[in-house]
Amino acid sequence: MFEDFQRTLGSVFGWVFTIHPRGKKMSSYLLIPGIILLLLSIFVSFADWLTGPLAYICLTAGVFVAFFFRNPKRQTIFYEDEIACPADGTILSIKTEDDPDVVVIRIFLSIFNVHIQRATMSGYVKNITYTPGTFAFANNPQADKNERNLIEITDGDKFAHVEQITGAIARRIECWVTPAERVFAGQHIGMIYFGSQVAVYLPKDKVRITVKEGQSVQGAITVLGIWI
Repeated sequence: MFEDFQRTLGSVFGWVFTIHPRGKKMSSYLLIPGIILLLLSIFVSFADWLTGPLAYICLTAGVFVAFFFRNPKRQTIFYEDEIACPADGTILSIKTEDDPDVVVIRIFLSIFNVHIQRATMSGYVKNITYTPGTFAFANNPQADKNERNLIEITDGDKFAHVEQITGAIARRIECWVTPAERVFAGQHIGMIYFGSQVAVYLPKDKVRITVKEGQSVQGAITVLGIWI
């Protein structure tokens, strides 16, 4: 029974031990004032009408920020013919868009998904292109015109580009790789803050897509497609 209790605790609170350093820093800005306000509400009676509610607001927001920045360890080994999913979320669409030779897989990341992006394949970062844009909600079809950052990952004549797209909230993109850098499937390559979309660009005639629209996927775990 004790082992069952440990597993339950791990499944509910295990994310606390995976928080990214950025998340620890940002959440501390809310948690520390929240704890101070909570203590004031307990020991300074005339201030509890104000400090009490503020304390709970800060503590709740701090826990949410910490939860948002969780970074679970994933060590999936992908075969050479597998294309790794770059993000957690839900498949919005799978279709060709501007280029009929390129299939685009769009993934919506809600505020409850892990927001770290990972490399889709082992290869080299050919180029990185940042494009200013609008700020539609990330699950809106118009989000493809939002502020975005395209990371081109190639290996010979194969490519599996990852595009980081902001949503309507916070709207901050971090890219952790540079042009000419060697990356490996599942490696961390960046992060988008608080609700976003990730698009994957693949050569249409060289892949067999293994996911479908509406499917929940996980970065560095789900296989998006197979090279053919």
